[in-house]
This record gives sequence, structure tokens and C-alpha cells, in this order.
Amino acid sequence: MHMQAPETAKLIDTPLGAFHEQAGAKMGAWFGCALPNDFGDWHREYWFAHKSVALIDKNYRSYLSFTGPDRVRYLNAILTNNIKDLPPGHGNVSLLLNPQGRILAELETYALPEGLFCVSYAMIREHLIETLDKYIIMDDVSLTDDTQRFGTLALEGPTAARIVSELTGVDLHSLAELARQDTRAGTIPCTVIRRSPGKFGGAEFLVERAHLEALWQALQEKTKVAAGGPIGYTALSALRLEQDIPWFSYDFGEKQIPHEAALENSHISYTKGCYTGQEIVERVRSRGQVNRRRVGLRFTGETVPAPGDILTSDGKEAGFVTRAAFAPALSSAIGMGYVRKDNNSPGNTLEWQGGTATVTNLPADS
Repeated sequence: MHMQAPETAKLIDTPLGAFHEQAGAKMGAWFGCALPNDFGDWHREYWFAHKSVALIDKNYRSYLSFTGPDRVRYLNAILTNNIKDLPPGHGNVSLLLNPQGRILAELETYALPEGLFCVSYAMIREHLIETLDKYIIMDDVSLTDDTQRFGTLALEGPTAARIVSELTGVDLHSLAELARQDTRAGTIPCTVIRRSPGKFGGAEFLVERAHLEALWQALQEKTKVAAGGPIGYTALSALRLEQDIPWFSYDFGEKQIPHEAALENSHISYTKGCYTGQEIVERVRSRGQVNRRRVGLRFTGETVPAPGDILTSDGKEAGFVTRAAFAPALSSAIGMGYVRKDNNSPGNTLEWQGGTATVTNLPADS
């Protein structure tokens, strides 16, 4: 089943679209959604995340709730990570594989007192629900699509934790990564989730859509006072490449199995027992090698490589680029791509049409 959004599909609008356009944002297509490329100066926005605080509109998501006595057993049998042992209020990230071990979706799952709450991507929502429904055979499980109900905003950067504490009273440092706490931001009821993609503690705010605009305004005021502000996805893409965080549908998807995508340590439990696609994952693990693997890349050249640009070694094709961006902190273009095993050790230098590409140990050494 095809899980990635076709490029021609109509873009899904963020509920904050009108706000962004009033603020002078240039909108673009990201994760099948219309989201800001930038708010006027992507370089400046990029440094917010490094030096102060960045506010991010993450409304490219779908939200699914699972209730019923068999919910844990059911999800544990189809996702790659351990859902059974999630403590209440905690989450993890896993993959949904097809029986051939290929990646259909990336999902976060959170254990709540009365259910399991999953976060995935709006662009694959319909296909995902269809696939998940198929697996509910004898299980006593109800799946509710809560996508229209919720939205997510995020704060990242060195002053993010302080702002979260001032606004909500939540101490991010006391929360485990992907742990959640229900709270209020001023008068707005929301859930704070610790989400730290870089070296600083960051937070996501899960909020009912009715409160999304008010929360955006409250966070925007706080970030401006802290010499930060909203950032678009041009800056965010560069930051995620620096942090070695691959993006579903850009850097991995249904053409890859988890080991090729270098997700075997972050998205998979090897002790949980059976799940769909497990045989392939175990076979690859015991064999210990895949022919191609996702790596970080650092480029020379005047331009930034485009997705799909070919990488060569001694004139022979050695791989391709999935995503690249200029990283101001590194004064060079960086990216990700898939490179054959003979060429994918850190330090290996390949050619691309505009210069060289060196395989790096990401996160990029800034």
C-alpha cells in the first residue's frame, strides 16, 4: 500500500495559515501540508534555535486514540517498539512495517490512563487508519480519529525550558524525553511533552484546535521578549539535518527497511516479541549488513544538492541525496542520503555534480 502523499495531492492547510500570512510568512509544501518556509529571513530564524528560542507550527500531524481492553496488545503486535511496558504519561517512537519489513509509517505512542494516543502524519492519515483497521480483527479495540481536534506547537532552543516554566509551571528538566504533563499555559488548557531534538530541552504543546491561535499568540509574545520568534521549515530542515533527525517521506519511507534508514536503535525493541515485519528486521540484524544505508553528508560546492542528486565514487554510482540544506553554523551545505556499504564509512569522500560529499558522523560537528 502506498503510504506517502503524492506530490499532486492537495496540500493540507495549517489552522494557523491566515496568521502566518498576516505575519508576512512565505508558505511552502512540507509533509504534504502548507506550512511556512520562512517569516522573512530564514537565517535569522535558524539562529533563534541556536541562541534563544524558536517557535514552530507543527500542524502536519494526525492524532489517533485507541481505547478498549485489548489496545496495548493490539498496538504492540503491529508496531516495532515496546508499547506494552510504556509507563503512564510516557511515549516512544516506532515504525509500522509491512510484512516485507518496509516502512509504512512513523508513529509516536503515548500511554494514557484510559487509552493509547498515537501521533503520525496528516498526509498518510487515511491510508494509516485503513491499515490499522485491518489489523483489528478479534481485538476489543476502538480507534478514534482525533486529527481535527488537536494541534501542536513547539519551542526549541536554549531559553525554551525557561519560557515553558514561566508559562505553565512545568519543569522540563524533571520530565523524561517524550513524557507528557497536562497543564495550562495561562488560561489555556494544554499538554506539555518534553521533546529535545537538539542539545537543549524543548517542548511540544498539544492543544485543542479551538485554543491553537490563542496559544500561538501567547508563545509568540514570550519568544519575542526572549529575542526569539517563529521559524519556518527552511530553517527547521537545516536544524534537523544538523541534529541527524531524518524526516519521514523525505529521508525514509516505504522503499526502506529500518536498518537501511539507520533507525534500528531509535525505533525498535528487540525484546518485545512478534510484530508485523519482525522476521525481516531480525534477519537483517543477524546478518549485520545492508547494501545501502542512510548517512550524514557534508558538501563542498557553490550550491546545495537537490533531493535525488546522484553520488559517485570513481565515476560509479555510490548513492543519492535525500535532503540537503545550508547550515550557517557549519558554513557549508549538509544533508542525508543513502550510500552503498563500500562507500559509507565516515570520512569517505564522494562526488556530486556540484562538488564533493563527505560521509559524516552526525549530529554534524558544529
